[in-house]
Amino acid sequence: MANENKTLPIARVFSNLFHGFPKLLLTNLLFAIPAAVFFAIFYAVNTLTGLNSFFVILFTVIPLFPFYAGVVSVTLHLAKGETDVDVCRTFFANVKENFPRFLVHGVLFYIAAFFTYYSITLYFRMGAENGVFYVLMAFCILIGILLMFFFYHIPAMTVSFELPMKAIYRNGLLMSFGELKSNLIATFGLLLLFVVASSFLICCGGNPIAIAIVTAVLGLFILPSVMAFIINSAIYKRMYAMITDREAQSRKVDKRLSEKYTELENLRHKKAEEDTAEQLRKLEIDESADGDEYIFFNGKMIKRSVLLKMKHAAEESGEK
Repeated sequence: MANENKTLPIARVFSNLFHGFPKLLLTNLLFAIPAAVFFAIFYAVNTLTGLNSFFVILFTVIPLFPFYAGVVSVTLHLAKGETDVDVCRTFFANVKENFPRFLVHGVLFYIAAFFTYYSITLYFRMGAENGVFYVLMAFCILIGILLMFFFYHIPAMTVSFELPMKAIYRNGLLMSFGELKSNLIATFGLLLLFVVASSFLICCGGNPIAIAIVTAVLGLFILPSVMAFIINSAIYKRMYAMITDREAQSRKVDKRLSEKYTELENLRHKKAEEDTAEQLRKLEIDESADGDEYIFFNGKMIKRSVLLKMKHAAEESGEK
């Protein structure tokens, strides 16, 4: 731990990337198999229906998103410097455990991408006629960036904490603009990865076969897992700190509320006892009467002898 503290953050990230790279390759391959299957399905649907729309193919992200849970979980462990990660077990366990939630995340991601893209393109076209629409376009771009930051945190938070979906989305929105530094670092890292990947494609010299091979290699073995690794390396410490701190504060609030409730309950019981004692002191009972008949008092039928004892006890406590 001491050595970790003396290491620069960027050096730690590259060290974790280097030592965990074989596991990232395997993780990416596990993710690439369902990705290829779903992509082929929606590509065929897009072609056969004649729609020829990118957003038909983008439907791939919805059924694929649960498998991203496995990628996020493995890369989180690697981003924290753990070396003994069982990739297959961690990957499939998190896919199974988080399947419904990540399916919802996938739907939300699709909706966000759809409306962001069409809003920006719509206002861009309208801006050619009226410059005011460029302001709206800039606003949509800003919203799109915040949504991108939002989806940096949602997957990692889901696999790391047992939180309700409402809390996950609320915390994701807060961190999308509240953790700006971490988000910008993650974005810069993704930009560097994009530059490196583009350099490999440029080196192909326009050869379509070479470009296809390089693209396949990048997609099958590198990009998704390394992207997740970069994002998680940038955000996980601040995310952990925020969630655990909020949980600690929540526990303190719950404790204070519980203590306050107990105090109010004690006061209520004390008031009820005082009211009952006052009623007993005012109660008139013929102590010389024979028999031990039942007398109705305070909503109950109580024997006269018992009621007399209660009355005497109340009178003694009143004198004290």
